[in-house]
Formats: sequence, C-alpha cells, structure tokens
Amino acid sequence: MRNFFKGKKMWGYVSGTYVIPMNTDEGYAALIDVWEVNNAKIVTLINNSIKHSIGIQLVKYEITKEVWDHLQRLFIQSNFTKQYQLENDIRALYKKNKSIHEFYSVVIDLWDQVALTELAELKACVPILIVESIND
Repeated sequence: MRNFFKGKKMWGYVSGTYVIPMNTDEGYAALIDVWEVNNAKIVTLINNSIKHSIGIQLVKYEITKEVWDHLQRLFIQSNFTKQYQLENDIRALYKKNKSIHEFYSVVIDLWDQVALTELAELKACVPILIVESIND
C-alpha cells in the first residue's frame, strides 16, 4: 500500500506530513476541501482493502494517519507470531524430492517473509561484535 500511495502522491496524508490546513483567509476553503477529499479517498481505499472485522475498528478514526497508525500497531503485534512460524518453517525445511533450484526458492521466499516482519527499529540497529580477550 505504501508504494501505491507514494505513486499517487498521497503518502504524505498517511505519514502525517500533509496535515489539515490552518485557517488563513486566502484560499482556506479550497485547501481544506482538497485535503478532506484526498483524506477521504485514502481512508476509503484502506477500508476497501481490509477485512470487514478490521474495518469496524477503524470507524472511530477520521484522519488517514490515525487509521494507518492503528493498523500498524495491530499488525506489528501479530508479526511476532508470524515471524516465529516462519523461522520454524525454515528450521523444518528439508530438500526431500525438490531440486536445488526449488529448495533455494522456498528458502529465499521464507527469509524474505521473515525480513518483512522485522520492526523498523530493529533494522536500524547495528550489530555489535564482542570479541573476548584470550588472556581473560
């Protein structure tokens, strides 16, 4: 969805960069109208892209950023379960009757899915290599 909204030049509504215009006498009505139309389009697109049971939770939000933040909180929590399952799938994977190419494709697909479940905060962390002294 991120790429879709970026392609439509609407990601700023989702990220919170485009905020409700402040009341300035000059052109305020036109600015607020454009903002409200685009905001409503995005909220509608999101609601049409998710299950009804999740959409019901979003009714209380009117601003795209709030909708997106709620979905992010909801799915980050469930990503831990998904990541655990994917890691188990990788550990349980055997070549069996698969060709090397088929086996490699399955492994790469699973690792790509694991990478998608990682939190942005964890991706930003740089691993620290601790080397113990031989003399200790």
